[in-house]
Amino acid sequence: MIVKNRSDLFRAFDILAREKAIGIDLESDSMFHYKEKVCLIQISVPDKNILIDTLSIRDLEPLSQILSDPAIRKVFHGADYDIRSLFRDFNTEITSLFDTQIAAKFLGIEQTGLSYILENRLGIHLEKKFQKSDWSKRPLSKEMLKYAVKDSCYLLSLAGILEKELMEKGRLSWFEEECELLSKVRPSSPRDEPLFLRFKGAIKLDRRSLALLDELLKLREELASKKDVPPFKILGNNQIMEIVNKKPMTMDDLDGLSLRQIKNLGRSILNRTQVGMNIPEENLPQFPREKKQKLSVIALRKINALKEWKGRYGEEIGIDPSIICPNSLVQAIALVNPCSPEDLKGLSEMRRWQKDLYGDEICTLLSSITQY
Repeated sequence: MIVKNRSDLFRAFDILAREKAIGIDLESDSMFHYKEKVCLIQISVPDKNILIDTLSIRDLEPLSQILSDPAIRKVFHGADYDIRSLFRDFNTEITSLFDTQIAAKFLGIEQTGLSYILENRLGIHLEKKFQKSDWSKRPLSKEMLKYAVKDSCYLLSLAGILEKELMEKGRLSWFEEECELLSKVRPSSPRDEPLFLRFKGAIKLDRRSLALLDELLKLREELASKKDVPPFKILGNNQIMEIVNKKPMTMDDLDGLSLRQIKNLGRSILNRTQVGMNIPEENLPQFPREKKQKLSVIALRKINALKEWKGRYGEEIGIDPSIICPNSLVQAIALVNPCSPEDLKGLSEMRRWQKDLYGDEICTLLSSITQY
């Protein structure tokens, strides 16, 4: 069933409202446009697949009722991006989330991509032929629609298998807490901050190079917005960093670019380079650096002990140690230096399941570590 208008959407609502669980996936156009958007929503129930063309119908209020209904389980795989996208484009919230990727992590499955898990648990092979296709183009081919359905139609069966395994291992409550937290993620709000703050490697640059990077990133954003393409299609990050390091003065210095880029962008790049090079020393930008907390010798010993412990513990129960206790949590625990699980209650970084699972154990471990 393909939904392209309000009438179709209400028909879909009537179908979905009777279900206890639905499988969901999205297709977007982030590889092809400056501002990405959801282009297709695939929803599967045991006897029907529903494809919602979100470019034909933008008011999804009836669907939002379904997705926010706590009585209906929503099965996603790797839901973080999807939840943020649905809220960004349609102000839609998700409740009763079941993320099969999180389930796989708690079961110790090393590869957590949907293709691998489906083949491993259901013997189903997924083709990824259209993974990088432009889903904003219309009409969508029959092959693309068939591909889209396959990313949602197996989710309910997979969720049933993984849920049973989680229950057998006594980890269902851990998983449910993580899904509850994940359902509350939201897209980051645009902030009035320098573009270089999110550019890999910027923190290592001197202030003059940082000024040049800032100018080039502004140029890239302006051109990408004007042409309605993703910024990386204007200039790649490696190309930008090469320009920053070379600080070109002539067109011949732009040898890291294609001939087409030199023709279309060369003069603008040189102009922005000149702007960056002419900024007075006192006005040059500086990358903000968080002041590192100076740790005592005993705190460092506790951190090292916790890292060794989590490695052993993760291996013992068959879960990646970074899931058991991320390094950020390791340091937070060491600084709290709990004497009893009660001391962990105020630690917001720590999940309930983590406190219940190993709160006593780490308190005993840390109490055994002394200054000498």
